[in-house]
Amino acid sequence: MNTVIAFVIIFGALVFFHELGHLIFAKRAGILCREFAIGFGPKIFSFKKDETVYTIRLLPIGGFVRMAGEDPEMIEVKPGYNIALLLNKENKVEKVILNNKEKYPQARVIEVEKADLEHEMYITGYEQGEDEVLQRFEVSDHSFFVVDGQEVQIAPYNRQFSSKTLGQRTAAIIAGPAMNFLLAFVILFALGFIQGAPVEDPKLGQLTEDGAAKEAGLQENDTVLSIDGEDTSSWLEVVEIIRDNPETELTFIVDRAGETLQFEVVPEANKAGEVTIGRIGAFGPVDKSFSSSLQYGFVETYTWTKEILFGLGQLVTGQFSIDMLSGPVGIYDITDQVADSGVVNLMRWAAILSINLGIVNMLPIPALDGGRLLFFLIEALRGKPIDRQKEGLVHFVGFALLMLLMLVVTWNDIQRIFL
Repeated sequence: MNTVIAFVIIFGALVFFHELGHLIFAKRAGILCREFAIGFGPKIFSFKKDETVYTIRLLPIGGFVRMAGEDPEMIEVKPGYNIALLLNKENKVEKVILNNKEKYPQARVIEVEKADLEHEMYITGYEQGEDEVLQRFEVSDHSFFVVDGQEVQIAPYNRQFSSKTLGQRTAAIIAGPAMNFLLAFVILFALGFIQGAPVEDPKLGQLTEDGAAKEAGLQENDTVLSIDGEDTSSWLEVVEIIRDNPETELTFIVDRAGETLQFEVVPEANKAGEVTIGRIGAFGPVDKSFSSSLQYGFVETYTWTKEILFGLGQLVTGQFSIDMLSGPVGIYDITDQVADSGVVNLMRWAAILSINLGIVNMLPIPALDGGRLLFFLIEALRGKPIDRQKEGLVHFVGFALLMLLMLVVTWNDIQRIFL
Protein backbone atom coordinates (compact mmCIF):
# COMPACT_ATOMS: atom_id res chain seq x y z
CA MET A 1 0.00 0.00 0.00
CA ASN A 2 2.87 2.38 0.84
CA THR A 3 4.37 1.71 -2.59
CA VAL A 4 1.08 2.54 -4.30
CA ILE A 5 0.89 5.82 -2.41
CA ALA A 6 4.54 6.63 -3.18
CA PHE A 7 4.06 5.81 -6.87
CA VAL A 8 0.89 7.92 -7.14
CA ILE A 9 2.52 10.88 -5.38
CA ILE A 10 5.71 10.71 -7.46
CA PHE A 11 3.95 10.17 -10.79
CA GLY A 12 1.32 12.79 -9.99
CA ALA A 13 3.96 15.35 -9.02
CA LEU A 14 6.05 14.77 -12.17
CA VAL A 15 3.06 15.12 -14.51
CA PHE A 16 1.51 17.96 -12.49
CA PHE A 17 4.61 20.16 -12.61
CA HIS A 18 5.24 19.33 -16.27
CA GLU A 19 1.74 20.35 -17.31
CA LEU A 20 1.80 23.30 -14.90
CA GLY A 21 4.72 24.71 -16.88
CA HIS A 22 2.67 24.53 -20.07
CA LEU A 23 -0.37 26.07 -18.33
CA ILE A 24 1.46 29.01 -16.74
CA PHE A 25 3.21 30.13 -19.92
CA ALA A 26 0.17 29.52 -22.11
CA LYS A 27 -1.97 31.68 -19.83
CA ARG A 28 0.73 34.35 -19.70
CA ALA A 29 0.58 34.47 -23.50
CA GLY A 30 -3.22 34.94 -23.32
CA ILE A 31 -4.10 31.48 -24.65
CA LEU A 32 -7.45 30.04 -23.57
CA CYS A 33 -6.65 26.80 -21.74
CA ARG A 34 -9.78 24.64 -21.75
CA GLU A 35 -8.49 21.72 -19.66
CA PHE A 36 -5.58 20.79 -17.39
CA ALA A 37 -5.52 16.98 -17.13
CA ILE A 38 -3.48 14.44 -15.19
CA GLY A 39 -3.80 11.08 -16.97
CA PHE A 40 -5.77 10.02 -20.02
CA GLY A 41 -9.09 8.25 -20.57
CA PRO A 42 -12.33 8.71 -18.62
CA LYS A 43 -12.55 11.47 -16.01
CA ILE A 44 -12.64 10.36 -12.39
CA PHE A 45 -12.53 13.84 -10.84
CA SER A 46 -12.89 17.39 -12.15
CA PHE A 47 -13.57 20.95 -11.12
CA LYS A 48 -13.56 24.28 -12.94
CA LYS A 49 -11.71 27.40 -11.93
CA ASP A 50 -11.90 30.54 -14.07
CA GLU A 51 -11.66 29.38 -17.70
CA THR A 52 -10.00 26.00 -17.11
CA VAL A 53 -11.39 22.59 -16.13
CA TYR A 54 -8.95 20.65 -13.94
CA THR A 55 -9.33 16.88 -14.28
CA ILE A 56 -7.83 13.63 -13.08
CA ARG A 57 -8.28 10.80 -15.57
CA LEU A 58 -8.21 7.04 -15.24
CA LEU A 59 -5.03 6.00 -17.11
CA PRO A 60 -1.82 7.18 -15.40
CA ILE A 61 0.29 7.51 -18.53
CA GLY A 62 0.79 11.27 -18.77
CA GLY A 63 -1.28 14.41 -18.93
CA PHE A 64 -2.11 17.38 -21.13
CA VAL A 65 -3.18 21.01 -21.30
CA ARG A 66 -5.87 21.49 -23.94
CA MET A 67 -5.31 24.90 -25.48
CA ALA A 68 -7.80 26.59 -27.78
CA GLY A 69 -6.78 26.39 -31.42
CA GLU A 70 -4.47 23.39 -31.05
CA ASP A 71 -7.29 21.20 -32.38
CA PRO A 72 -10.07 22.30 -34.75
CA GLU A 73 -12.93 23.86 -32.80
CA MET A 74 -15.62 21.20 -32.43
CA ILE A 75 -18.60 23.58 -32.52
CA GLU A 76 -19.50 25.64 -35.58
CA VAL A 77 -22.33 28.03 -36.34
CA LYS A 78 -23.28 27.72 -40.02
CA PRO A 79 -25.79 29.58 -42.22
CA GLY A 80 -29.32 28.24 -41.79
CA TYR A 81 -28.85 27.18 -38.16
CA ASN A 82 -31.58 28.18 -35.74
CA ILE A 83 -29.91 29.37 -32.55
CA ALA A 84 -30.83 31.38 -29.47
CA LEU A 85 -28.81 34.33 -28.23
CA LEU A 86 -28.51 35.69 -24.71
CA LEU A 87 -27.24 39.28 -24.57
CA ASN A 88 -25.34 41.04 -21.78
CA LYS A 89 -25.82 44.59 -20.52
CA GLU A 90 -23.76 45.96 -23.41
CA ASN A 91 -26.11 44.25 -25.89
CA LYS A 92 -23.37 41.84 -26.91
CA VAL A 93 -23.95 38.11 -27.27
CA GLU A 94 -22.92 36.34 -24.10
CA LYS A 95 -24.29 32.87 -24.85
CA VAL A 96 -25.01 31.07 -28.12
CA ILE A 97 -27.57 28.33 -27.40
CA LEU A 98 -27.54 25.57 -29.99
CA ASN A 99 -30.28 23.24 -28.70
CA ASN A 100 -32.98 23.03 -26.04
CA LYS A 101 -33.72 26.67 -26.82
CA GLU A 102 -37.12 26.44 -25.13
CA LYS A 103 -35.34 26.44 -21.76
CA TYR A 104 -34.25 30.02 -22.40
CA PRO A 105 -37.48 32.01 -23.01
CA GLN A 106 -35.62 35.31 -22.60
CA ALA A 107 -33.21 34.49 -25.43
CA ARG A 108 -33.58 35.88 -28.96
CA VAL A 109 -33.99 33.11 -31.54
CA ILE A 110 -32.57 33.73 -35.00
CA GLU A 111 -31.85 31.91 -38.24
CA VAL A 112 -28.17 32.41 -38.97
CA GLU A 113 -27.20 34.15 -42.19
CA LYS A 114 -23.50 34.48 -41.41
CA ALA A 115 -21.21 34.15 -38.40
CA ASP A 116 -17.58 34.93 -37.59
CA LEU A 117 -16.68 33.79 -34.09
CA GLU A 118 -12.92 33.96 -34.49
CA HIS A 119 -11.90 37.33 -35.94
CA GLU A 120 -14.65 39.94 -36.18
CA MET A 121 -16.86 38.28 -33.55
CA TYR A 122 -20.37 38.78 -34.93
CA ILE A 123 -23.47 36.86 -35.97
CA THR A 124 -26.01 38.07 -38.53
CA GLY A 125 -29.45 36.55 -38.99
CA TYR A 126 -33.21 36.92 -39.09
CA GLU A 127 -35.00 36.98 -35.76
CA GLN A 128 -38.17 34.93 -35.38
CA GLY A 129 -41.36 36.97 -35.08
CA GLU A 130 -39.77 40.06 -36.61
CA ASP A 131 -39.93 41.49 -40.10
CA GLU A 132 -37.52 39.93 -42.55
CA VAL A 133 -34.78 42.35 -41.57
CA LEU A 134 -31.21 41.15 -41.33
CA GLN A 135 -29.76 41.91 -37.90
CA ARG A 136 -26.18 41.95 -36.75
CA PHE A 137 -25.22 40.88 -33.23
CA GLU A 138 -21.79 41.66 -31.80
CA VAL A 139 -20.36 38.78 -29.81
CA SER A 140 -18.51 39.34 -26.53
CA ASP A 141 -14.87 38.23 -26.33
CA HIS A 142 -15.93 36.29 -23.23
CA SER A 143 -18.88 34.30 -24.59
CA PHE A 144 -20.04 30.69 -24.55
CA PHE A 145 -21.72 28.03 -26.63
CA VAL A 146 -24.43 26.18 -24.74
CA VAL A 147 -24.90 22.56 -25.87
CA ASP A 148 -27.18 20.20 -23.91
CA GLY A 149 -26.96 22.61 -20.99
CA GLN A 150 -23.13 22.52 -20.96
CA GLU A 151 -21.17 25.71 -21.57
CA VAL A 152 -18.12 25.75 -23.86
CA GLN A 153 -16.18 28.99 -24.02
CA ILE A 154 -15.84 30.53 -27.47
CA ALA A 155 -12.20 31.17 -28.40
CA PRO A 156 -11.60 34.32 -30.46
CA TYR A 157 -8.55 34.03 -32.67
CA ASN A 158 -6.46 36.20 -30.34
CA ARG A 159 -7.05 33.58 -27.56
CA GLN A 160 -5.97 30.66 -29.74
CA PHE A 161 -2.56 28.98 -29.65
CA SER A 162 -1.81 29.61 -33.33
CA SER A 163 -2.37 33.36 -33.00
CA LYS A 164 0.61 33.82 -30.69
CA THR A 165 4.13 34.67 -31.73
CA LEU A 166 6.63 31.90 -32.36
CA GLY A 167 8.45 32.90 -29.18
CA GLN A 168 5.30 32.71 -27.05
CA ARG A 169 4.35 29.31 -28.45
CA THR A 170 7.88 28.00 -27.97
CA ALA A 171 7.91 29.19 -24.35
CA ALA A 172 4.55 27.52 -23.67
CA ILE A 173 5.82 24.19 -25.00
CA ILE A 174 9.35 24.21 -23.60
CA ALA A 175 8.08 25.23 -20.14
CA GLY A 176 6.83 21.69 -19.48
CA PRO A 177 10.21 19.91 -19.66
CA ALA A 178 11.86 22.92 -18.01
CA MET A 179 9.59 22.47 -14.99
CA ASN A 180 10.72 18.84 -14.70
CA PHE A 181 14.36 19.94 -14.49
CA LEU A 182 13.39 22.61 -11.97
CA LEU A 183 11.48 20.06 -9.87
CA ALA A 184 14.48 17.70 -9.92
CA PHE A 185 16.77 20.53 -8.83
CA VAL A 186 14.44 21.51 -5.96
CA ILE A 187 14.26 17.88 -4.73
CA LEU A 188 18.05 17.46 -4.88
CA PHE A 189 18.55 20.86 -3.26
CA ALA A 190 16.26 19.70 -0.42
CA LEU A 191 18.29 16.49 -0.13
CA GLY A 192 21.38 18.66 0.36
CA PHE A 193 19.69 20.16 3.43
CA ILE A 194 18.40 16.82 4.73
CA GLN A 195 21.46 14.62 4.34
CA GLY A 196 24.11 17.21 3.57
CA ALA A 197 26.18 17.74 0.46
CA PRO A 198 29.37 15.62 0.28
CA VAL A 199 32.61 17.60 0.66
CA GLU A 200 36.18 16.61 -0.14
CA ASP A 201 37.75 17.50 3.22
CA PRO A 202 39.55 14.60 5.04
CA LYS A 203 37.08 14.91 7.89
CA LEU A 204 35.05 12.14 9.56
CA GLY A 205 31.31 12.35 9.15
CA GLN A 206 28.74 10.34 11.11
CA LEU A 207 30.16 7.23 12.84
CA THR A 208 28.37 3.90 13.23
CA GLU A 209 27.85 2.69 16.78
CA ASP A 210 29.73 -0.61 16.36
CA GLY A 211 32.38 0.55 13.90
CA ALA A 212 36.15 0.42 14.36
CA ALA A 213 36.42 4.23 14.27
CA LYS A 214 34.18 4.76 17.27
CA GLU A 215 35.77 1.87 19.18
CA ALA A 216 39.20 3.42 18.69
CA GLY A 217 38.02 6.78 20.09
CA LEU A 218 37.63 8.76 16.88
CA GLN A 219 34.78 11.29 16.76
CA GLU A 220 32.63 12.95 14.15
CA ASN A 221 34.28 16.09 12.66
CA ASP A 222 37.82 14.86 13.42
CA THR A 223 40.08 16.04 10.60
CA VAL A 224 42.43 13.25 9.48
CA LEU A 225 45.92 14.73 9.01
CA SER A 226 47.71 11.47 8.22
CA ILE A 227 47.37 7.67 8.33
CA ASP A 228 50.48 5.61 9.05
CA GLY A 229 52.65 8.62 8.22
CA GLU A 230 50.92 9.25 4.86
CA ASP A 231 49.43 12.76 4.70
CA THR A 232 45.79 13.00 3.68
CA SER A 233 44.27 16.03 1.94
CA SER A 234 40.87 14.62 0.86
CA TRP A 235 38.22 12.19 2.02
CA LEU A 236 38.93 10.02 -1.03
CA GLU A 237 42.53 9.53 0.12
CA VAL A 238 41.31 8.52 3.59
CA VAL A 239 38.91 5.98 2.07
CA GLU A 240 41.55 4.50 -0.25
CA ILE A 241 44.05 3.88 2.58
CA ILE A 242 41.39 2.26 4.77
CA ARG A 243 40.04 0.09 1.90
CA ASP A 244 43.55 -1.17 1.08
CA ASN A 245 44.35 -2.21 4.67
CA PRO A 246 41.69 -4.58 6.06
CA GLU A 247 42.50 -5.98 9.52
CA THR A 248 45.73 -3.95 9.65
CA GLU A 249 46.42 -1.58 12.55
CA LEU A 250 46.66 1.99 11.24
CA THR A 251 47.89 5.05 13.09
CA PHE A 252 45.53 8.01 12.63
CA ILE A 253 46.79 11.53 13.39
CA VAL A 254 43.77 13.82 13.65
CA ASP A 255 42.99 17.42 14.47
CA ARG A 256 40.16 17.81 16.99
CA ALA A 257 39.20 21.43 17.70
CA GLY A 258 42.82 22.56 17.32
CA GLU A 259 44.31 19.68 19.29
CA THR A 260 46.45 17.02 17.54
CA LEU A 261 45.62 13.47 18.67
CA GLN A 262 46.76 9.95 17.75
CA PHE A 263 44.60 6.81 17.52
CA GLU A 264 45.23 3.20 16.56
CA VAL A 265 42.47 1.87 14.31
CA VAL A 266 42.03 -1.63 12.85
CA PRO A 267 39.71 -1.56 9.76
CA GLU A 268 37.21 -4.41 9.65
CA ALA A 269 37.41 -6.80 6.68
CA ASN A 270 34.41 -6.69 4.34
CA LYS A 271 33.73 -8.64 1.17
CA ALA A 272 33.04 -6.55 -1.96
CA GLY A 273 32.47 -9.19 -4.60
CA GLU A 274 35.64 -11.25 -4.74
CA VAL A 275 37.75 -8.52 -3.10
CA THR A 276 38.20 -7.91 0.63
CA ILE A 277 38.27 -4.25 1.67
CA GLY A 278 38.68 -2.40 4.95
CA ARG A 279 36.00 -0.31 6.66
CA ILE A 280 36.02 1.63 9.93
CA GLY A 281 32.32 2.58 10.16
CA ALA A 282 32.64 6.26 9.21
CA PHE A 283 30.62 8.19 6.66
CA GLY A 284 32.09 10.96 4.56
CA PRO A 285 31.87 14.59 5.65
CA VAL A 286 28.85 16.63 4.56
CA ASP A 287 27.90 20.30 4.51
CA LYS A 288 24.26 21.29 5.10
CA SER A 289 24.72 25.00 4.39
CA PHE A 290 22.50 26.82 1.88
CA SER A 291 25.33 27.42 -0.60
CA SER A 292 26.52 23.79 -0.50
CA SER A 293 22.97 22.46 -0.88
CA LEU A 294 22.44 24.82 -3.83
CA GLN A 295 25.63 23.61 -5.49
CA TYR A 296 24.70 20.00 -4.75
CA GLY A 297 21.31 20.48 -6.46
CA PHE A 298 22.94 21.89 -9.60
CA VAL A 299 25.75 19.31 -9.75
CA GLU A 300 23.45 16.32 -9.19
CA THR A 301 20.92 17.57 -11.75
CA TYR A 302 23.72 18.02 -14.30
CA THR A 303 25.25 14.61 -13.48
CA TRP A 304 22.00 12.69 -13.85
CA THR A 305 21.11 14.61 -17.03
CA LYS A 306 24.44 13.55 -18.52
CA GLU A 307 23.92 9.92 -17.45
CA ILE A 308 20.43 9.72 -18.97
CA LEU A 309 21.59 11.32 -22.22
CA PHE A 310 24.43 8.79 -22.36
CA GLY A 311 21.89 5.97 -21.94
CA LEU A 312 19.74 7.38 -24.75
CA GLY A 313 22.83 7.56 -26.94
CA GLN A 314 23.46 3.88 -26.29
CA LEU A 315 19.83 3.11 -27.22
CA VAL A 316 20.24 4.94 -30.54
CA THR A 317 23.53 3.17 -31.35
CA GLY A 318 22.14 -0.25 -30.43
CA GLN A 319 24.33 -0.72 -27.34
CA PHE A 320 21.19 -0.54 -25.21
CA SER A 321 18.27 -2.88 -25.99
CA ILE A 322 14.64 -1.75 -26.04
CA ASP A 323 13.96 -4.76 -23.79
CA MET A 324 15.82 -2.91 -21.06
CA LEU A 325 13.40 0.05 -21.12
CA SER A 326 10.84 0.35 -18.32
CA GLY A 327 7.24 1.53 -18.54
CA PRO A 328 4.74 2.26 -15.74
CA VAL A 329 4.88 -1.35 -14.46
CA GLY A 330 8.68 -1.39 -14.36
CA ILE A 331 8.81 2.04 -12.72
CA TYR A 332 6.31 0.85 -10.11
CA ASP A 333 8.49 -2.19 -9.37
CA ILE A 334 11.62 -0.06 -8.98
CA THR A 335 9.69 2.42 -6.81
CA ASP A 336 8.69 -0.52 -4.59
CA GLN A 337 12.34 -1.45 -4.12
CA VAL A 338 13.50 2.13 -3.56
CA ALA A 339 10.67 2.84 -1.08
CA ASP A 340 12.02 0.07 1.16
CA SER A 341 15.37 1.86 1.42
CA GLY A 342 13.96 5.07 2.90
CA VAL A 343 12.54 8.50 2.09
CA VAL A 344 15.89 9.99 1.04
CA ASN A 345 16.42 7.42 -1.72
CA LEU A 346 12.79 7.76 -2.77
CA MET A 347 13.28 11.53 -3.17
CA ARG A 348 16.41 10.95 -5.25
CA TRP A 349 14.50 8.44 -7.41
CA ALA A 350 11.74 11.04 -7.96
CA ALA A 351 14.36 13.57 -9.07
CA ILE A 352 15.88 11.08 -11.53
CA LEU A 353 12.45 10.29 -12.97
CA SER A 354 11.71 14.00 -13.32
CA ILE A 355 14.94 14.60 -15.27
CA ASN A 356 14.17 11.56 -17.42
CA LEU A 357 10.67 12.87 -18.19
CA GLY A 358 12.07 16.27 -19.11
CA ILE A 359 14.69 14.78 -21.46
CA VAL A 360 12.34 12.29 -23.15
CA ASN A 361 9.78 15.03 -23.80
CA MET A 362 12.44 17.13 -25.50
CA LEU A 363 13.24 14.42 -28.05
CA PRO A 364 12.22 15.48 -31.59
CA ILE A 365 9.49 12.83 -31.79
CA PRO A 366 5.97 13.68 -33.04
CA ALA A 367 3.39 14.02 -30.24
CA LEU A 368 6.12 14.94 -27.73
CA ASP A 369 7.12 18.50 -26.84
CA GLY A 370 10.33 18.07 -28.80
CA GLY A 371 8.28 17.18 -31.89
CA ARG A 372 6.28 20.38 -31.50
CA LEU A 373 9.49 22.38 -31.17
CA LEU A 374 10.84 20.74 -34.33
CA PHE A 375 7.82 22.05 -36.25
CA PHE A 376 8.43 25.51 -34.77
CA LEU A 377 12.04 25.34 -36.00
CA ILE A 378 10.83 24.44 -39.50
CA GLU A 379 8.36 27.33 -39.31
CA ALA A 380 11.15 29.73 -38.35
CA LEU A 381 13.33 28.53 -41.24
CA ARG A 382 10.61 28.65 -43.93
CA GLY A 383 8.96 31.82 -42.62
CA LYS A 384 5.47 30.36 -42.29
CA PRO A 385 3.82 27.55 -40.32
CA ILE A 386 3.19 24.08 -41.70
CA ASP A 387 -0.44 23.30 -42.51
CA ARG A 388 -2.21 22.53 -39.22
CA GLN A 389 -3.95 19.44 -40.58
CA LYS A 390 -0.69 17.95 -41.83
CA GLU A 391 1.05 18.69 -38.53
CA GLY A 392 -1.89 17.23 -36.62
CA LEU A 393 -1.71 14.04 -38.70
CA VAL A 394 2.01 13.66 -37.97
CA HIS A 395 1.42 14.10 -34.23
CA PHE A 396 -1.49 11.62 -34.32
CA VAL A 397 0.68 8.97 -35.98
CA GLY A 398 3.48 9.73 -33.51
CA PHE A 399 1.11 9.38 -30.57
CA ALA A 400 -0.18 6.05 -31.89
CA LEU A 401 3.39 4.74 -32.24
CA LEU A 402 4.23 5.92 -28.73
CA MET A 403 1.21 4.07 -27.36
CA LEU A 404 2.35 0.95 -29.24
CA LEU A 405 5.84 1.32 -27.74
CA MET A 406 4.25 1.76 -24.30
CA LEU A 407 2.35 -1.51 -24.74
CA VAL A 408 5.51 -3.36 -25.80
CA VAL A 409 7.54 -1.96 -22.90
CA THR A 410 4.75 -2.73 -20.42
CA TRP A 411 4.52 -6.31 -21.68
CA ASN A 412 8.29 -6.68 -21.30
CA ASP A 413 8.00 -5.35 -17.74
CA ILE A 414 5.27 -7.87 -16.91
CA GLN A 415 7.30 -10.77 -18.32
CA ARG A 416 10.46 -9.65 -16.50
CA ILE A 417 8.73 -9.16 -13.13
CA PHE A 418 5.91 -11.69 -12.97
CA LEU A 419 6.61 -14.47 -15.49
